[in-house]
Amino acid sequence: QVQLVESGGGLVQAGGSLRLSCAASGDMFGSHYVGWFRQAPGKEREFLAAISVGGLSTTYADPMKGRLTASRDNAKNTAYLRMDSLKPDDTAVYYCAADTSFSSSQAGYHYWGQGTQVTVSS
Repeated sequence: QVQLVESGGGLVQAGGSLRLSCAASGDMFGSHYVGWFRQAPGKEREFLAAISVGGLSTTYADPMKGRLTASRDNAKNTAYLRMDSLKPDDTAVYYCAADTSFSSSQAGYHYWGQGTQVTVSS
């Protein structure tokens, strides 16, 4: 079992940065990939990034590619997503998810956090 709790969201001005955290409970975090998704009002949840078990491999997807940095600290059971050059269109609820293999699909992740709201003002 892996339980995930996101934090670090909030209100930020356009051009600013945020670092989201995804804290995991349980002893299985170190054997799970972590994926990051977001869902804006009225839109489908979309894949943003994923990081491998050891943290050496990351994958990023549009539309935030080039503005994201995924990392993790397995000793702290925590994954991070740093977001730079934020735009109003980035306003959404951001989620982390975990599973034992890589996926860019929601269906590929068994464990999900509750989400954290990010609001970018113009």
